[in-house]
Amino acid sequence: METSNSHSSGIMWFFKDRGFDDKSIHEMFQKCKRLEGMQREKASENWDYLRSVGIQERKLPSVVRKCPKILTLSLHEKLVPMVNCLETLGSKPQEVASAITKFPHILSHSVEEKLCPLLAFFEALGITEKQLGKMILINPRIISYSIEHKLSQMVEFLSSLHLSKGGLIGKVLVKHPYIMGYSVDNRLRPTSEFLKSLGLTDMDLQKVAVNYPEVLCRDVNKILKPNLSYLTLRGFGVGQIAALVTCYPPVLIKSVSNSLEPRIKFLIDVMGRRLDEVVDYPDYFRHSLKRRLESRQKLLIRKNISCTLSEMLDCNQKKFLFKFGLVQ
Repeated sequence: METSNSHSSGIMWFFKDRGFDDKSIHEMFQKCKRLEGMQREKASENWDYLRSVGIQERKLPSVVRKCPKILTLSLHEKLVPMVNCLETLGSKPQEVASAITKFPHILSHSVEEKLCPLLAFFEALGITEKQLGKMILINPRIISYSIEHKLSQMVEFLSSLHLSKGGLIGKVLVKHPYIMGYSVDNRLRPTSEFLKSLGLTDMDLQKVAVNYPEVLCRDVNKILKPNLSYLTLRGFGVGQIAALVTCYPPVLIKSVSNSLEPRIKFLIDVMGRRLDEVVDYPDYFRHSLKRRLESRQKLLIRKNISCTLSEMLDCNQKKFLFKFGLVQ
C-alpha cells in the first residue's frame, strides 16, 4: 500500500504514533480528503482536546476512524462550542464523552444551524431542553436527522395514531429516542398495519406507541411473524393471540428460544397450567424465569398453595410472602 508516499509525512507520523495501521490510514484519507496536507500540530491539538473532555485514550482511535473529519475541524469555532452546548444538556460528566464516542459526527454539526432549530422543533412538541439533552445523549444521531424530511414525517405518523393531544408524541420520543432512526414507510407503518391485522384497534395501537414504542421499530418479517408463528404452533388461537398482544405487545418481539419457549415450557411442564391462563394474565411473559417464576413456584409448592397467575405474580416479594403466609 502506498499510503506513506501519497500523503504528507507529518500527518502520517501522527497516525503511526497512535497505532493506526496503513489500511486504517488509507481508509481515513478516502473518507476525508481534508486530511491531505493537514498539519500534525492541528491534529494533535484536536486529539488532546477530545481526550480532555473524557474520551478514553483506548477509544480515541475508533472515534477518529469513524469520523476522521473530527481532526480537521476548528477547535475553537466548532469543537469547543458544540461540546460546551452538549455539556449544558447533560447531567453527568461522562454523558457527553459517551455521546461523542457513539456518534463522533455530532461534533461536525453547527450549534446555530442544527442544534438550535432542533431545540425549537422539539420544544413545540412539549419536550423540554433537559429531555432533549437526554434524548441526544442516548441517541446522538438525532442531531443529524433532517427536520423537514425525517422528523416531521415521524410526527405526522405518530399523529395518525391519534397521539397529537396531551403531549403524547413528545412522550413517545423521549421514552424511546431510537424510534426516530427508523423509516416510517419501511418499518413503522408496516409494523402498525401488521398489528392491526391481528385485531388491535386504533386505541390499542396508541397504547403500544406510548407504552412499548420499541415494538413498532421491529421488522415484521424477521421478528413479528416468526413470533406469531411460534404462538400459533404452541396452540394459541387467533383471538387468544390478539388478547396477548393487546395486553402485552412485547410478546411479539421477545426471543422465542430465550424467552417465550422457556416460559411456556415452565408454565405447562412444571406448573401444570393451561395456555389460557397466560391469556388471562399476559404479563406472565414479563417476569424473570429464575428470579420470579421458579422461586415463587417453589414456595407455593412447598406450602401446597393454589392460586391464579396474577395472584402469584402481580405483587412485589414482600406482599407475595405476606399474602400467602410465607413470612418467616
